[in-house]
Amino acid sequence: MKQQKTGLYILIIYCVMQLSGALFVPLLHKLMQTMDVKDPVLTTFGWWVFISMGIATLVTLLIIRKDKTFLRPLKGQQATLGKAIGWGIIGFFLVFFGQIIAANLELVLGVEPGSANTEQFIEIAHSVPFAIFSIVIFAPILEELIFRRIIFGSLLPKTNFFVAALVSAIAFAVIHFEFTHLLLYAVSGFIFAFIYYKTKRIIASIISHMLLNGFVVIVQFYGETIQKFLETYSQMP
Repeated sequence: MKQQKTGLYILIIYCVMQLSGALFVPLLHKLMQTMDVKDPVLTTFGWWVFISMGIATLVTLLIIRKDKTFLRPLKGQQATLGKAIGWGIIGFFLVFFGQIIAANLELVLGVEPGSANTEQFIEIAHSVPFAIFSIVIFAPILEELIFRRIIFGSLLPKTNFFVAALVSAIAFAVIHFEFTHLLLYAVSGFIFAFIYYKTKRIIASIISHMLLNGFVVIVQFYGETIQKFLETYSQMP
């Protein structure tokens, strides 16, 4: 019962965070218009993403701290912390290659490559670098707790791994509001669920998620520089 209440509180916090923009974005935008910023709109969204997700993550972790059983819902032996970290790293590569396969399937289905959601967040991060914390740290923590710990963890005892992972993966895909890339997000969500199920530790899927988002940020920010370096290196005798 206590775990259910904790999960409900976290869901409420997540929903409030998502809806907070309706109230605070206009106020922040007015503030940014009075300041000397290049792009008030992107700057507004950047600070809103950082502040709202940061507060939501902090409050969520404080709530979890009061419920010692919340992070141990799955039956079976938990992996050691070292193994969980190892699986978190493995999970990153599994998701990476899973996304490559999903992206190619989307191409076959006529879906154009490229994520508008990712591009938007990268633009925001360029305007407000603090938003990178939201992309790489806050979002993975919140999303893994919501979609893997709460949704997957609640469905697993009532169904089986495949059904629970699939439902949580679809929910994870839908919440990103990129319906042309549902397959891409769903594959990622399914693999994150597998990592969580394999280790019985939510920290493992959080690590995978953080590494994936961090990799995307690095590629988006420094992709051209990395490519030039590799081209130069390949031409060296």
